[in-house]
Amino acid sequence: MSRKAFNAEGAVAVGPYSHAVESGELIFLSGQTPIDASTGEMVQGDIAAQTEQCFRNLFEVLTATGLTPDDVVKVNVFLTDIDNFKAMNEVYATKFSKPYPARTTIGVASLPLGAQVEIEMIARRS
Repeated sequence: MSRKAFNAEGAVAVGPYSHAVESGELIFLSGQTPIDASTGEMVQGDIAAQTEQCFRNLFEVLTATGLTPDDVVKVNVFLTDIDNFKAMNEVYATKFSKPYPARTTIGVASLPLGAQVEIEMIARRS
């Protein structure tokens, strides 16, 4: 089986993976950390700034697939400090409209390159 993969110029891959892979009507977006594609550097700042950058990267990937945030059905958020949940959630709430996608938020020990947050999504073609 061959994979239909998507890569976005406005997002960075820090390993051997595609930004997104299509399987039937589902598009699986790889986790994005808060790396600014224009500089290749991790965005410095608080969890709100890092969450914003994750979504910029993810929405670049969505655009490359021809989809929008309205097509997202599931989101997984990984936080290195669960005390950042409220601040992350405030940014998150501005990225989608109701009804919101299903979501899981998980506290983890660490993330690649010292990121405070990583976010992955699943979208569906209509």
